[in-house]
Amino acid sequence: MKDYQAKDIRNIAVLGHGSEGKTTLVESMLFVTGAIDRQGRVEDGNTVSDYDPEEKKRHISISAAVAPVEIHNKKINLIDVPGYFDFIAEASGALAASEGALIVMSAATGLSTGFEKAWEATEKAKTARFIAVSQVDREHVNYQKVLDELRAKYGTCIVPMVLPIGEGTTFRGVVDVLSGKAFTGSHKDRKEIPIPDDMKDAVAEAIHECTEAAASTSEELMEKFFEEDKLDQDEMIQGLSAGILDGSIVPVAPVSSLSGIGVRPLLFALAHYMPSPADRDFHGVKLSDKSECVRNAHSAEGFTGQVFKTIADPFVGKMSLLRVISGTLTSGTPLYNANQDKAEKAGSILMMRGNKQIQANQLNAGDIGALSKLQFTSTGDSLGETGKAVLFDKIEFPAPQLSMAVYAKKAGEEDKVFSGLARLCEEMPDVIVAKDPMTLETLISGQGELELEIVRQKLLAKFGAEAVFKDPKIAYRETIRKTIDVQGRHKKQSGGHGQFGDVKIIFSPTADPAVDFEFEDAVVGGAVPRNFIPSVEKGLRENLVKGVLAGFPMTGLHAKLYDGSYHPVDSSEMAFKTAARIAYKQCINASPVLLEPIMHVEVTVPDEYMGDIIGDMNKRRGRILGMEPKGGKQVVTAEVPQAEMFKYATDLRSMTQAKGSFTMTFERYEEVPAMNAQKIIDAHKADLEEDED
Repeated sequence: MKDYQAKDIRNIAVLGHGSEGKTTLVESMLFVTGAIDRQGRVEDGNTVSDYDPEEKKRHISISAAVAPVEIHNKKINLIDVPGYFDFIAEASGALAASEGALIVMSAATGLSTGFEKAWEATEKAKTARFIAVSQVDREHVNYQKVLDELRAKYGTCIVPMVLPIGEGTTFRGVVDVLSGKAFTGSHKDRKEIPIPDDMKDAVAEAIHECTEAAASTSEELMEKFFEEDKLDQDEMIQGLSAGILDGSIVPVAPVSSLSGIGVRPLLFALAHYMPSPADRDFHGVKLSDKSECVRNAHSAEGFTGQVFKTIADPFVGKMSLLRVISGTLTSGTPLYNANQDKAEKAGSILMMRGNKQIQANQLNAGDIGALSKLQFTSTGDSLGETGKAVLFDKIEFPAPQLSMAVYAKKAGEEDKVFSGLARLCEEMPDVIVAKDPMTLETLISGQGELELEIVRQKLLAKFGAEAVFKDPKIAYRETIRKTIDVQGRHKKQSGGHGQFGDVKIIFSPTADPAVDFEFEDAVVGGAVPRNFIPSVEKGLRENLVKGVLAGFPMTGLHAKLYDGSYHPVDSSEMAFKTAARIAYKQCINASPVLLEPIMHVEVTVPDEYMGDIIGDMNKRRGRILGMEPKGGKQVVTAEVPQAEMFKYATDLRSMTQAKGSFTMTFERYEEVPAMNAQKIIDAHKADLEEDED
């Protein structure tokens, strides 16, 4: 593969709903351009971009893969992105590395949730869009209906750049509207034919639409269009390219990925009309003087780049996929990681085609490649030349939606499990492994059950470590509702020095429920010697970790030590700690209650799902705080017990056809209703007894 300059490179993320033909289309593009000798099939597990064992087994993409092709003296770096919602984070890295997106939709199913999510993601990332309508050769397909559906949803920006000859089982070719040429067949059977007579009106209308769209991008072109009712080829390219870049034009083309019909005209359009890396600027901060700067493919300030994906392999080592933002990367370039503030040394420079590694002498500005064996670099990190490094904005990955507690299946394999998970988190940056400070469980968090199951399977296959995922524990707490005056007296005589400690304490709820513990020293007259008072406080604090009701940690407790007695010989720090514990246990008589964490939840959904969401929240003991429109959707704000939110990500996806999303943060603790409290207490006591056995 030869070196390409930025103006001749196209970085294209291939997005869309799951199982609508993205990987098959990328495979067809590789075959059409001669990058591979034989077109693989997802069902056979032999495609270039689905190379992971889990992808082959499940027949779905789970990780973004780069597949470069060469056509018309242009290099197109295709990034095949998974369509299943559990792997939505893969799109974040792919869009950060791309100027354009090819959104694939099935002609058989029409607009889907995955398509709409891809559109929203590209809109947020300000990425140029091109739509490929796949599976046009399926039975009962109506291509015009697909176009009408797109226009009804997204308006006049939808422009047909290629038209199908026939549709459904009669689909046999395409008309390239801009060149005015018609082709049937594909590969060796591809041949040019005259535009069919029954299509001439449709082609003329499409040419007019394309010309009008191109003219609308500048006053100069609009004036010529009004005067002559046409534009020449260069003006069409200029206008359409400008409109695609600013998002006012979104071209549409039909393809059959399996037969290859329409793939070559689609590639031609991507190569000639989609933006190049030279059309994009990256804003960052110079590491040397902390000043703001802009880097782009025109910059001559030296090499800068950003890692958008990491591949963790126990045999090959870590592979860091990066996009070169400015300058040229060679084997002699001294690398520096701006995020970690450390020098780096790469093993080699590579270009990737799926998991195939192609040795490269250099990577030019705008191109995509890989560096092996970087020691400190993670996904999203910025690399640059030593002394010239620039810190670019981190890539934003979606927040995890589902958490599970993770344990090693076999005792003694904890290190193996958690070191393997740390490696996998490098290639799946939306998966987070962290210890819950409240329950002390290690939690693994991701987008959904499928993603976490993939992590578990990868952990076993790649690192030979077997993990078990369980529902996480809820960080319940206990507190008291009454004030009680108690005595804790500890006396033990067993020959020689004995043990004696005596305290009188008033336990009451704290004024601020958020305060875990308050200790008040109100002793007068030396009833408890000053040197033993800290021992009383320490004894109480040590026992707060286990409440009197069910054994959950105690919170909101005020302890006022006001009296007691001591023995000049037998009293000791340990004796007074024991006396404090005896006093604390009497809090069972202070109306102890169980508290549960209440979460602040914001659910964003289309209007039509509002009733279902509110009804479901009520079933979860939630309180609706408000609703407000935002970005064409509704945001429902509620407070819900954490115990009712297990696997809400899965339930919400089911209720809204995956069109809903939510965020959840801790708000406060509240008393558990009595009927629920007893069940929790009984279950927790049973767990404690099981642990003791």
